[in-house]
Amino acid sequence: MFLRAYVFIGTNAVRVLSIITLLLVFASNILVMVDDIKSVRRGDTASFTSTDENGNTETFECDYFEGSTVPNQAAGAFWAVLNRLFIITTSVILVLSEIGWPTSFFRNFLPVLGPDFGVGILGAVQWITAASILSHHVEAFPLVSAWLLFAVGCINIILGLVFRDRIKVDRSIRTFRETKAKELLPGPVQNAAPSFKILETSVGSIFSHDEKKG
Repeated sequence: MFLRAYVFIGTNAVRVLSIITLLLVFASNILVMVDDIKSVRRGDTASFTSTDENGNTETFECDYFEGSTVPNQAAGAFWAVLNRLFIITTSVILVLSEIGWPTSFFRNFLPVLGPDFGVGILGAVQWITAASILSHHVEAFPLVSAWLLFAVGCINIILGLVFRDRIKVDRSIRTFRETKAKELLPGPVQNAAPSFKILETSVGSIFSHDEKKG
């Protein structure tokens, strides 16, 4: 019972940490996307000037818009914003998967994130999402949240390898309550009728023995 309680508390602690981290990633990437859009609208293409030994001056443009993650190339803004939208959407889906709602949606359309699978795939998706964020230069808030997401993804992969598909049953509050209630309830009461029959038979045999003796 105590081992089951420790597993329940530990797995749910990781679950809560995962949800909080995903919400931080969700919020931070919205801020990054807003900053990227503002930078593109301002047209802040960073550039620098270089002068050689002969006094010739040459201007170079940077590969990214200044203060953003948008590459200075054809349709760079589109792909940068689309990448942020993918990360935001993925964060929402993973939060819903951790909550376990709606069950029918995940069971029918995303079964690997549903109740019949473990959290290993979820951890792998968290890895990929964190890597997508950390592959760009970002501010402190999205940077820290991405590192946290990567760490939580590692933990989920380990838990998925250890507990496999039964982890979502072990961490379920309903299952834990039902199991605890079964353990606290007394065992089935045995039928006392046979004992009365034995007593009746014994008393009857005594009287019959006395009658024969008399």
